[in-house]
Amino acid sequence: MSFEIVEATITDIQAALDSGEITSRQLVLMYLERIADHDKNGLTINSVLEINPDALFIAESLDVERSLRGPRGPMHGIPVLLKDNINTGDKLHTSAGSLALKDSFAGEDAFIVAKLREAGAIIMGKANMTEFANFMTNGMPSGYSSRGGQVLNPYNISSPTGGSSAGSAVAVACNFCTVSVGTETSGSILNPGNLGSVIGIKPTVGLLSRSGILPLSNTQDTAGPMARTVKDAVLMLNAMLGQDVSDAAMGTNAGKTHEDYTVFLDKNGLQGARIGIPRDYYFEELTEEQLALFNASVELMREMGATIIDPADIRTAREIKYSSVVLNEFKTSINAYLSRLGPGAPMRTLKDIIDYNHAHPVETLKYGQATLIDAEYTSSGTLTEPQYIRDRATDLKLCKEEGIDAVIQEHQLDALLFPADFGARITSRAGYPSIVVPSGYTTAGAPFGVTFSAKAYQEPVLIRLAYAFEQYSKVRKAPSLRSFI
Repeated sequence: MSFEIVEATITDIQAALDSGEITSRQLVLMYLERIADHDKNGLTINSVLEINPDALFIAESLDVERSLRGPRGPMHGIPVLLKDNINTGDKLHTSAGSLALKDSFAGEDAFIVAKLREAGAIIMGKANMTEFANFMTNGMPSGYSSRGGQVLNPYNISSPTGGSSAGSAVAVACNFCTVSVGTETSGSILNPGNLGSVIGIKPTVGLLSRSGILPLSNTQDTAGPMARTVKDAVLMLNAMLGQDVSDAAMGTNAGKTHEDYTVFLDKNGLQGARIGIPRDYYFEELTEEQLALFNASVELMREMGATIIDPADIRTAREIKYSSVVLNEFKTSINAYLSRLGPGAPMRTLKDIIDYNHAHPVETLKYGQATLIDAEYTSSGTLTEPQYIRDRATDLKLCKEEGIDAVIQEHQLDALLFPADFGARITSRAGYPSIVVPSGYTTAGAPFGVTFSAKAYQEPVLIRLAYAFEQYSKVRKAPSLRSFI
């Protein structure tokens, strides 16, 4: 077959499907062959946790539908991998990477999964992830789960993958799927997107439904697309849109959303844009090489007509400390999720999971479960703790009103620009959107990106900026997998 799957975009694939050069069934087989050759052989990338046993049947049925009625839209017949904390009402498990949930079936699709199926996407399988979205213990490597093992970074196996959507990012980077879905609480899309040289869109909390996603934090969680191009990520975002009345956060998006975000893909999107750079605090961990990559990206943006305000420091950045919000919300959220799985579910509470791990320490506790235990015994599960209430209010004050809102208003900015994913903590606590875009590689081959961030529901602005930067810089490259055969 002459079709080149490596780095193929949704547009490329749709053209090949429409012309009859390939079928969706053949496309799935090509991805499965790459997974067999590179993800499960050699050093084992370990990005793919589970394959949908019905994937080929679904692909073939979509091929038949295409021949009879034409495609439903851009996602028709496109293979997608989902992070393993996203429910599917099929033969796939939803385990968050945990052996305690290895026999857990959700029973029904998450809202966004139902929308993807409606758009004609093929749910090809589940991606590995940092167990319980990196809320298992202290010191667990990003990308590790007891059920799936360690995800490796295909660009440099000595580099971290980032987490917790490690498998979602790495599978896309390696061309094991066309696009994927990750989730973020505090950097879990941006961090692996940066380290995996892929696009990651972390939407405003409230743009996409969270129903049917194994939770970490009720106030910060959101799903988002991961892709090799901004356009593919936006097409994926479009397919997941829809108003879900069961997710209270979606009540905040009235009059602020769009049916089609591809209209904001503007190659000249940086022309006249005002972009602020928070140098203070956010640059302290950069190496000289990373700083040079960042500064080169800024110069490219200037060449494209952007006005750079540098510095545009966030005055509260150094005041933002540890918050108990996620620790307290996790117990409440996970117990509510488990209670809805049905009478046959293997685990009903967070304590059941802890007890299971204690009973199977060799298999499940390679790095311990200190954080799970803290969540169980620190939190009442009622969100009445005074420290939780104070921390939630402080987060909003320091991250939103006196943080991002203040600096954007002071300098009349369209967006902020952070190196790598270093702004994830403040943007996630604010519930604000971000897009990470590849910007280069170190001499050791490790990817490095930049992140555009803005206020709530400013995805159109971020898409314009990210797309324009991507189209001008064109730095992304596929990892070489030859040594992994």
